[in-house]
Amino acid sequence: MKSHPSDRITIPPGFWAALRQLGIDAHDIARKARLPLTVITEPVVTTAQYFAIWQAYSDLIGDTAKGIIKLATVFETAKYPPTVLATYHARDYRDALNRMARYKRLCPPESLRIIEEGEHCTIELEWLYSEQPGPPMLVGITLACLLELGRRGTGQPLTARLVEFSHAMGDVQALEAYFGCRIRIGAKCNRLTLHRRDLDRPFVSYNEELLEILTPVLDRSLDEQQRSRSIAEMVKWIMKRSLTGGRPDIQTVAKELGMSDRTLQRRLTEENTSFKHLLTQARHEQALAYLADPSLDIKEVAFLIGYEDQNSFYRAFRLWEGVTPSNWRAEHLGTLQRASTY
Repeated sequence: MKSHPSDRITIPPGFWAALRQLGIDAHDIARKARLPLTVITEPVVTTAQYFAIWQAYSDLIGDTAKGIIKLATVFETAKYPPTVLATYHARDYRDALNRMARYKRLCPPESLRIIEEGEHCTIELEWLYSEQPGPPMLVGITLACLLELGRRGTGQPLTARLVEFSHAMGDVQALEAYFGCRIRIGAKCNRLTLHRRDLDRPFVSYNEELLEILTPVLDRSLDEQQRSRSIAEMVKWIMKRSLTGGRPDIQTVAKELGMSDRTLQRRLTEENTSFKHLLTQARHEQALAYLADPSLDIKEVAFLIGYEDQNSFYRAFRLWEGVTPSNWRAEHLGTLQRASTY
């Protein structure tokens, strides 16, 4: 997995304290994750290292479901970093979730997409700097903490409407008891669906004064971070996550970035690129990532990067790589297999 300039994750000190409460030593996690022990005292890691830490916790605790429930309930709110702490002092559950989604961008690797529709509110989990899905334990704990946020903030035993996971999660019955709803395994994405009416519930922990101090500081940090990241980079990231089965248009991408399509076009011209060029790049990069996975057939790869028919994908791929997708795959998978035998 390639590291990215913004791919820096700070592990909150409360994480190690919570593990200690569960009888798991931080040193054992670092060793199992094959990371230097200094990670405990200097906790800035890349996405790949962060995933390794969660995988190590999962391996040491045994059952994924048990590990999720234990950690979600034992983690002390006071030990959260300011980005998360601000959400616990929001006006209501909706305000808290929107703050969580906004400030999550300051502490990757995950990104949250909130959609309110009818009587439901769905929160989809995506990864910022990884083509690979995060460990099931991390996925589960992220969604559990979103429900935990509502429970602790409102002081009510809230339940979800549905929770969907793309991978096996251990004891499903235990998870259903914790979330208070049906759990679906093998779903297309990792998603928490809440009852929309719960979003209006006020937070007993609402603290207007604290929010007045924290909000401007966090907003300033977010603006600085977004200025330091190129628009082209952000456009390509949005494109990659919305390619499946179609092609993202400039209006949709501009809206997600909070600007008009004319402004976006101007900004891209300033960075010596264009929407069309970035779309081609995004498709090319995603095609190579998907072809490296032998479990996906070529028709599926074409659909995943937004081509309605296989022939158009074949033509585009030959322009990019000079060979057909099947020839590229045969050549590169052979190289990967040989490398793994050394």
